[in-house]
Amino acid sequence: MRIGELARRSGLSRDTLRFYERQGLIASAPGAEATNSYRDYPEEALIALEQIADAQAAGMSIADLAILLGQLEAADPDSFDGEAFLQERIEEVEARIERAERFLDSLRQAKAALAAPPVRRGP
Repeated sequence: MRIGELARRSGLSRDTLRFYERQGLIASAPGAEATNSYRDYPEEALIALEQIADAQAAGMSIADLAILLGQLEAADPDSFDGEAFLQERIEEVEARIERAERFLDSLRQAKAALAAPPVRRGP
């Protein structure tokens, strides 16, 4: 599919898609027609874009994603401790989840307090 269709189906801008491609997060291939410079994106790009969105929502940066993917595809995996890198990201996400759950509890308590009838003080 061409970039316009990928943008429409993913809900992302063409500029965002080009940025992700420059970062190595998605890939395209030259189009079938030799007379133009169009690029074609595989259907799997949509899945990759969903995973990128999930990773970003969990707090992982595009830079971290690019490092991870680049190292996983590197010819010499011994130069990168993927397990340690992933463990650090797991701990970061777990910490965010804990903070979010605490904040969610605070919001629920505040909502309950607002819903409770006011306390009347003596006449």
